[in-house]
Amino acid sequence: MENHIKFMKEAIKEARQGLKEGGIPIGSVLVKEGKIIGRGHNKRIQKKSAILHAEMACLEDAGRLKAQDYKKCVIYSTLSPCDMCTGAILLYKIPVIVIGENRTFKGPEGYSKKRGVKIINLGMRECSRMMAEFIARKPRLWNEDIGK
Repeated sequence: MENHIKFMKEAIKEARQGLKEGGIPIGSVLVKEGKIIGRGHNKRIQKKSAILHAEMACLEDAGRLKAQDYKKCVIYSTLSPCDMCTGAILLYKIPVIVIGENRTFKGPEGYSKKRGVKIINLGMRECSRMMAEFIARKPRLWNEDIGK
């Protein structure tokens, strides 16, 4: 559990960076064998992107990996991954997702579990608070991000 907290704190740093840039405060890191190999934060607003959620930016940052490398990874996200990000996680067969919280938004976690992905929810107040404050301040941006 200690390592999960350590890596989630890195994802939180990414989320804060996204917020500082005027974006949505969601962060992610990809860890392989105890080492961060990719990091990212939601950049949809900053880059005028349709797809740069935190997990997608993180996977892009990690670069092109071999299939067997992804199978040795854990992806950390401050928020439960959405349908799009879940699809990428499933495509690359990343076996574990550690999420900071899923109270403000819950992606298709049941589907991920049915597909064999282990999900660990840390239920971190810091992550919930950051998202709840953002959603209250910028509901239109949030709804756009989740396709509402």
